[in-house]
Amino acid sequence: MPIEEFDVVVAGGGPAGSTVASLVAMQGHRVLLLEKEVFPRYQIGESLLPATVHGVCRLLGVADELAAAGFPIKRGGTFRWGARPEPWTFSFGVSPRMSGPTSFAYQVERARFDQILLNNAKRKGVEVREGCPVTGVVEGEGRVAGLRYTDPAGREREVLARFVVDASGNKSRLHSSVGGTRNYSEFFRSLALFGYFENGKRLPEPYSGNILSVAFDSGWFWYIPLSDTMTSVGAVVRREMAEKIQGDQEKALRALIAECPLISEYLEDARRITTGRYGELRVRKDYSYYQTTFWRPGMILVGDAACFVDPVFSSGVHLATYSALLAARSINSVLADDLDEKTALTEFEARYRREYGVFYEFLVSFYEMNVNEESYFWTAKKVTNSGHTDLESFVELIGGVSSREAALTASARIAERSAEFSAAVDRMATSDDGNMVPLFKSQVVKQVMQESGQVQMKAVLGAGAEPELPLFPGGLVVSPDGMRWLPFRPGNGS
Repeated sequence: MPIEEFDVVVAGGGPAGSTVASLVAMQGHRVLLLEKEVFPRYQIGESLLPATVHGVCRLLGVADELAAAGFPIKRGGTFRWGARPEPWTFSFGVSPRMSGPTSFAYQVERARFDQILLNNAKRKGVEVREGCPVTGVVEGEGRVAGLRYTDPAGREREVLARFVVDASGNKSRLHSSVGGTRNYSEFFRSLALFGYFENGKRLPEPYSGNILSVAFDSGWFWYIPLSDTMTSVGAVVRREMAEKIQGDQEKALRALIAECPLISEYLEDARRITTGRYGELRVRKDYSYYQTTFWRPGMILVGDAACFVDPVFSSGVHLATYSALLAARSINSVLADDLDEKTALTEFEARYRREYGVFYEFLVSFYEMNVNEESYFWTAKKVTNSGHTDLESFVELIGGVSSREAALTASARIAERSAEFSAAVDRMATSDDGNMVPLFKSQVVKQVMQESGQVQMKAVLGAGAEPELPLFPGGLVVSPDGMRWLPFRPGNGS
């Protein structure tokens, strides 16, 4: 067969792949997206953050479609976590940067959400080919020059492109073509056993759409409402406790639920779904890692192909779509001859590593908050002698934002800031009016909300958004339309 040529070829049609493909096609470039499965298909990672919904999805032009899809509205999060015996709740709406029309996200069935994004890519001009697994890269003159794939008829095909984007997820081996190694976190080396239930209990209004995260002796549970009646329920345990989920998985999940009184209460009148897309009990392992390099000439890793971190704060889709936005800005800048490849992709990698690094650091801090000296799971999570965590990490995580890169956190740093957050949670949980505003007034909170605020402002206001400063010395800034990078010129903000 003849070899085809495109400006960009993307491997993977999930949120990362469809986002980067759409944003590049919207600039008039020829984009091919190859997806091994045929949509709709099952995927985990169902809880979104505001930065995805009101930032990236608005840039993509799907915000109204998401609003009409009937997904449960997520106004924040509810936790039975830490020293307090009762659950406590935060709301996105108390943050000045996420108040008003952007003070919520969605809980989504990923089969439907991902289909919306992929269909949008087609409307934006992306050529989408489903049932086409990628088998390897094409090398040429010191750079990646394209992809090899198998078409639905089983024929081997080849496509050349100026850029290859690997958005093929955590199970694909394509990421190894970029070089470097995939490093797994010892701290977060865990297993998750999860399934779906009908007619589970809901939190009281207005927080019935919140994710509920509950710590118990063997680990923690997620409880995510996906409709009025369906709930995603998963237990996270350490890998060394794998015997708890081996063998009869139905029995194992029931035993873990029995260990956790709050989850048992919420599932008291529920039944597990046993047929269709949601009828299987599933296990996921080793889901915290990062690649030591995110790009090489001609090839870029986005989403789970580059990194993933423990899901307690629903960061998966946020990191996927945010990295896709960064990659699209870099690709658009190079294809427009505005910047050279190294300059543009250095900005991409620096920003993406920072976002991942801060999530990692702050998740270590959040695990530190839970106190249970008799539990193997929780004593193994301890990195300091403190029993708490910190305000800065909490706020940064819930908004899907960050301020700097720190892939590993010094124990002294966590201990130093831990008391502030613990006290803040106590004040919030015991206040009569649930007032959380003081948590969001400190200078550090304003700083950590910066990047998420910029993404949302660009999406809503476009050229009317305030000019921004580089995030790194000598770094780049975002174009008025949010689609490219520009050199920073003091005096006019760009």
